[in-house]
Amino acid sequence: MKLFLPSARAVNVLLIVGFSALGYALYLRYLAIEQSTVGLACGAGLNTWLCFSRAIATTLFQNSVFGIAALLVAGGNLLRPSLVLFAVALAIACVGVVLYNVVLSSLAIGLLILSLSRREPEPE
Repeated sequence: MKLFLPSARAVNVLLIVGFSALGYALYLRYLAIEQSTVGLACGAGLNTWLCFSRAIATTLFQNSVFGIAALLVAGGNLLRPSLVLFAVALAIACVGVVLYNVVLSSLAIGLLILSLSRREPEPE
């Protein structure tokens, strides 16, 4: 019975994915969403990439899309562990924790940790 444990190379890739998602979410939250000057400029009709991503992120976190998506992908990873699902769930959960979807995203992180105790799927 071999457990689903990522190799050292896979852990390095997962670290890069997690820190990149966390860094982008921190950038988006503190330099785009919470700054009043950016909010005023975007509200006045400024048509830039920053205003577009601010509007998309705001819409997504108000509807808890980050938390629900992280929970669904982490649940799928719990049922059938895979490095790709683990990386996607990790990225979405990191973004969700920073962008105000803390409850569902932290539950998804708990499911990701729990998925490390599952058996590795048998090759077909």
